Amino acid sequence: EAGGNKGVSDKQIRLKIFSPNVLDITLVDLPGLTKVPVGDQPSDIEARIRTMIMSYIKVPTCLILAVTPANSDLANSDALQMAGTADPDGHRTIGVITKLDIMDRGTDARNLLLGKVIPLRLGYVGVVNRSQEDILMNRSIKDALVAEEKFFRSHPIYSGLADSCGVPQLAKKLNKILAQHIKAVLPGLKARISTSLVTLAKEHQSYGEISESKACVKFFNAGQGAVILNILSKYSDAFTSMVEGKNEAMSTSELSGGARINYIFQSIFVGSLEEVDPCEDLTDDDIRTAIQNATGPKAALFVPDVPFEVLVRRQISRLLDPSLQCARFIYDELMKISHRCMVNDLQRFPFLRKRMDEVIGNFLREGLEPSEIMIHHIIEME
Repeated sequence: EAGGNKGVSDKQIRLKIFSPNVLDITLVDLPGLTKVPVGDQPSDIEARIRTMIMSYIKVPTCLILAVTPANSDLANSDALQMAGTADPDGHRTIGVITKLDIMDRGTDARNLLLGKVIPLRLGYVGVVNRSQEDILMNRSIKDALVAEEKFFRSHPIYSGLADSCGVPQLAKKLNKILAQHIKAVLPGLKARISTSLVTLAKEHQSYGEISESKACVKFFNAGQGAVILNILSKYSDAFTSMVEGKNEAMSTSELSGGARINYIFQSIFVGSLEEVDPCEDLTDDDIRTAIQNATGPKAALFVPDVPFEVLVRRQISRLLDPSLQCARFIYDELMKISHRCMVNDLQRFPFLRKRMDEVIGNFLREGLEPSEIMIHHIIEME
């Protein structure tokens, strides 16, 4: 999925750790931003990673660990910048400062840890991770934690902050904030669950009493035809109600059903007919020539009917396109009505619903063709 040369995929790799020595917590390790593509990475790798990160940290129920190395400028931290976008109030962002042990001589991150550079509501925690050399030498996590604590306790600058720095302190802080966060979001979550349960209970009740074993056997035998007939009857009533404007769940924001069909006839179709200029492409010379051709060698006292019929027949043919367009508009609206009036009972039978869609769609399409033929005949008759 990610290729063999530094590609990135948005598919998750889930790793579960069971131990009495770890907190009950879910951690999501997101990739850092890549400014310049390398290996198999696409040219828009930065935008892709940024989108992937935002899809996780924008969730209001998650906490954000904004990790920034101490030997870089905090003001240019991509982690803090993205965290500020996803969590502008700072209620769920914790700053983590790494690489405190490899800062340049004469510099320290005390002001960063105290929040005097870029304040965070939940503060900062400094940590010292294992180096690449420690990993190659198989230095254990336990030894690394002992060395980390020793670093903070013995450091002249960080010794006063030792009780709030280190991976164990970060874990405790996370556990405490997570518990507070869960407590804060739990009432809203319970309310949403309760609302969903009520909605689903009403939906379940509308499906009827057919359930397991004997009921199912009965359904697939004697009761099958009755159930299908009942569903078709409800669908027919719903379709009729929507066309006649008797639907209880009618829209108040747009025309639909029979009202939309009436609008197509009275506004769109009539408007397109009025736009047809009966004298377009018909000059005085055309009229004069047609009259002369109809009178032959004799002079006529009255204008004969024949030239009028010839000229009008040509103009009437221009009514064909607006009429065909009106028929297609009506067909489209009937298709929309057929999709909107699917009754709740069909939710139980997805295959029946799909089949009904196919049959109704075919029925309407089969009706469109003879309608268009009749329109052609009417125009030709005129």
